[in-house]
Amino acid sequence: MKISVVIPVYGCRKAIPELYERLTNTLPQLTDDYEIIMVNDACPQNSWEEIEKLCAQDKKVVGIEMARNFGQMKAITAGMDYSSGDWVVVMDCDLQDAPEEILRLYAKIQEGYDVVFARRMQRKDPPLRRMISKCFYEIYSMATDGRYDPSLANFSIMTRQVADAYCSMREIHRAFVMYVKWLGFRHGYIEVEHQARHSGKSSYSLKKRIAMAEEILTSQSDKLLRVIAKFGLLISFISFVMIIVTIIRYFILRIPQGYTSTFAVIFLMGGLILSAIGIVGIYIGNIFMEVKDRPLYVVRTVINKDDRRN
Repeated sequence: MKISVVIPVYGCRKAIPELYERLTNTLPQLTDDYEIIMVNDACPQNSWEEIEKLCAQDKKVVGIEMARNFGQMKAITAGMDYSSGDWVVVMDCDLQDAPEEILRLYAKIQEGYDVVFARRMQRKDPPLRRMISKCFYEIYSMATDGRYDPSLANFSIMTRQVADAYCSMREIHRAFVMYVKWLGFRHGYIEVEHQARHSGKSSYSLKKRIAMAEEILTSQSDKLLRVIAKFGLLISFISFVMIIVTIIRYFILRIPQGYTSTFAVIFLMGGLILSAIGIVGIYIGNIFMEVKDRPLYVVRTVINKDDRRN
């Protein structure tokens, strides 16, 4: 097997036939030895029917049906687990990334890189989504002391070694680009034109994006805990100074002290303590989920594939 193309499928049934046609026109320019792995992540549009049709007419199409919706990152992991190519391409199903760019990705990785990402220039996403994405990556970079480019997405090609290393990480909270960059290896980039979405709309609502950001930040970095500890020390120091000032004002300057400031300080400290406990609770919740050691995903059906590589 030369090339495996892994595609998580959710909410883009109408794009699947065109995606398949463009892939089968592009991949033979590189090799006749390829597989197209489509992972149906319980798509509400019943994309599995389209995948079954393609699997019936072309044995190079591998269909994987998840038992329920596990999320895009875990669908990508499932596809990579089942892949067997020397080179593994990961892309979305909505045709915002042109399948024809695989030729350029492959050419770039032949220069000696281990993984090559497509950098999306002039993204076609709504302005609010671009702004949220940029803010998230800035916060994440600060929390992890790294630099992450918001123009990068899942569209990429990697060697079998990188794919196996990625699959070896079985954390519940996953982020494809961040995990691959964490692995190290030699990274390359190409600039691609970001296409308009073929049909439908993204399933990543603002609420889901905020939840995903919270998961990634609290599962990949402990810097929030360090910030809380330092902020707590700062508040304690300020409180100590205020106590000294209050004692001087009352016993030496004979200035009576009211209760308003006392209540304000009590509510302030109470809010800070509850916030700190809440953040610590999120980290403990992450530990609780990890120690369960449940599988990342459950597969219901596999077509045109006999066994798993990993």
